[in-house]
Amino acid sequence: MNNLKLEITPVEAKAKVEAGEAVLIDVREPGEHQLARIEGAELIPMNTVPQKLQYLEGLADEKLLIVHCHHGMRSLNVVDWLRRQGVSNCQSMAGGIELWSAQVDPRVPRY
Repeated sequence: MNNLKLEITPVEAKAKVEAGEAVLIDVREPGEHQLARIEGAELIPMNTVPQKLQYLEGLADEKLLIVHCHHGMRSLNVVDWLRRQGVSNCQSMAGGIELWSAQVDPRVPRY
């Protein structure tokens, strides 16, 4: 049974990434990624996640996957789906890149 909460705050996410415990997965569309992105996050658009399942499983064996989108809804759906596929080492970043910009890095443009 997985006791990881479904969501993690942007501040918690930043700490885990900086500690080398987690990787950021951006499930937004390429156009959104061009407007604003978190340095070091890997772009895997939501509609390509099923094709990338094996890759994501391997990644989750090494580190916590912190999935983010614009406001946190798509990432929550992706994390729910991944967990149903047996990938338990993942969390959604609450508030998405919007909240990251507000709480962690104001240099990330808001849109």
